[in-house]
Amino acid sequence: MSKDQNSMNTNRRFNSKIGFILACVGSAVGMANIWMFPYRVGQYGGAAFLLIYLFFIALFSYVGLSAEFAIGRRANTGTLGAYEYAWDKKGKGKLGLALGYIPLFGSMGIAIGYAIIVSWVLRTLGGAVTGTLFQIDSAEFFSQATGAFGSLPWHSIVVIGTLLTLVVGAKSIEKTNKVMMPAFFILFLILAIRVGFLPGAQAGYKYLLIPDWSYVFKPITWIMAMGQAFFSLSITGSGMIVYGAYLSPDEDIVSGALSTGIFDVVAALVSAFVVIPACFAFNIPPNAGPPLMFITIPKILAQIPFGRLFAIIFFLSVIFAGISSLQNMFEVVGESIQNRFKLNRKTVIILLAVICLGIGIFIEAEPLVGMWMDVISIYVIPFGAVLGAFSWYYILGNEDMLDELNKGSQKVHGSTLISIAKYLYVPISIAIFVLGIIFGGIG
Repeated sequence: MSKDQNSMNTNRRFNSKIGFILACVGSAVGMANIWMFPYRVGQYGGAAFLLIYLFFIALFSYVGLSAEFAIGRRANTGTLGAYEYAWDKKGKGKLGLALGYIPLFGSMGIAIGYAIIVSWVLRTLGGAVTGTLFQIDSAEFFSQATGAFGSLPWHSIVVIGTLLTLVVGAKSIEKTNKVMMPAFFILFLILAIRVGFLPGAQAGYKYLLIPDWSYVFKPITWIMAMGQAFFSLSITGSGMIVYGAYLSPDEDIVSGALSTGIFDVVAALVSAFVVIPACFAFNIPPNAGPPLMFITIPKILAQIPFGRLFAIIFFLSVIFAGISSLQNMFEVVGESIQNRFKLNRKTVIILLAVICLGIGIFIEAEPLVGMWMDVISIYVIPFGAVLGAFSWYYILGNEDMLDELNKGSQKVHGSTLISIAKYLYVPISIAIFVLGIIFGGIG
């Protein structure tokens, strides 16, 4: 065994359950939690939307997220090997391997676009630190970053910096997320407390929490809550498989999946309690999407005492969320390339940097990255999620799935879980794919 292979084997396990959960939460908690979840809650019925969202989080964590963890641990490898393993049960291992490239491409594609958006955040953080963010209009500051080749230095820092955190595999992912995720929650909690003292913030809490039960009877509420929950958990038919491969055989997979779902909900709620009350306090529409974070929030922070300090706190916490998600996207692709083509880890890291920057620098302009992200998030990733759901619950076989889910579990999982997965979760994943195309994205 080569030195690189031995290093890979000794660094491919999470050391603790909390480290594993924080890494998974880091992958799940992304910028959409900050700019999309808050206004969707209010837009579709407040607490009524939230209850439906919680139902889907519980469902998708129970049978979707746990399945990705299970197949990763079962196959002892990431995306390509997992699909090959599952389909080999039907004597179609080569077909499974070929299908695995689809969700793998989705992970790489979303990483390329996501790195650009994180670079905008890093540039804005730099502007908050130096004060330049508040010296010009925030819309002008944002437009400077989103033109052609407008974020190249920041973009390079994000890609290379994130990849450097992956050099030693699961151990470095675990260590960095043990810092970044607690910091994310603490920083956003500080912001939520500060926002709570703003005049007019109470209207934002009403927007979030007072239920409009009429929305329960509107199909669009269920569609949007379903899409938000599905994509929030990073169930892509690829993303969480590699973290399952790094999980100890003694760990309870279902419990870990449900814990990840709970922390993801908490992160979304904490973000909502920062963004929405602040928007209401300054009479600013909360449904602006990405500009909400880069244009609206700086305008709000510029008007409050110690706004520069709170801007640093806000964008630093968003950086933590972005980097932890990028770690997962890169690790998914890197692990599969490393194992499939027998390359050492350093070579793979360099290859990922070349691919990400080689494509990304040419789509830094906002319209181009927007189109790129739409194609990947509306078509590729949801289709990969369907492939995954079908492969784990219709191809792999009930016996293998249940055997893996019951390892380390104090509760025996059986036919009920399989039935929920086959007859509810798999059809829902197909519906999410179709509805995403119809609505131009629902997650």
